[in-house]
Amino acid sequence: MPETTHNVADVTTDPATTATGKTAVLYRMALPDHLCPAGQKARWLLKSKGFEVDDRLFRERAEVDAFKAAHDVPTTPQVWIDGTRVGGYDALRQKLTGYDPDATTYRPVIYLFAVAAATALALSIGFLGALTWQTLGWFISLSMILLGMQKLRDIESFTTMFLNYDLLARKWVPYAYVYPWVEVGAGVLMTGMILTPLSAPAALFISTIGAISVFKAVYIDKRELKCACVGGGSNVPLGFVSLTENLMMMGMAIVMLLHLAG
Repeated sequence: MPETTHNVADVTTDPATTATGKTAVLYRMALPDHLCPAGQKARWLLKSKGFEVDDRLFRERAEVDAFKAAHDVPTTPQVWIDGTRVGGYDALRQKLTGYDPDATTYRPVIYLFAVAAATALALSIGFLGALTWQTLGWFISLSMILLGMQKLRDIESFTTMFLNYDLLARKWVPYAYVYPWVEVGAGVLMTGMILTPLSAPAALFISTIGAISVFKAVYIDKRELKCACVGGGSNVPLGFVSLTENLMMMGMAIVMLLHLAG
């Protein structure tokens, strides 16, 4: 689609009279020291949806401030479609794609498990030359590492969500901060098949408490909570995913302990 790009200072036309049909007017910053990322994403999204983009660039900070004051908007970019202001990139994304930031989604978990599975397959083929039971073990231990890292990414948000349902954390708050470190550490040791007397009991301990806590909260108390399994702020519902995470850890730990005993 053809598009027009020009400086805001060169344009005096009211965007409400020009943003009609499949033409969208986009105001965004292109300052000497700052090219607005949200503006670039808005431009790409509009073009990908078949819009002609009347691309109006702010070259000076004073132009940005004057525009925000004139249109009573808190930030840029700003988009007009069919004579109506849509808003910034987030509002545009919701309008054109139906994206709902508050909707329940399993995508973070799917992506994480897919990466763990692909890595486990690569390790098995590269080092063992075939798929074995070790492939499953690597998948579980790598999943533990990735899940733990997601929790550590924003540990305050994680602990807030975790305290909603974990039985031990609700009795002793520091456990919520310890949990992701134990998960990551046990996952690393299990991946290398080292220090099993340390890693397996640790994984069995946190996973058993976790499984009981999730089962009680979801299936006995019937509470509708968000899962802290992929860190704080996620929209993954508590239930099957978190229970699966804990059961995988339990199974891995038990197998390793039995192997150690044998």
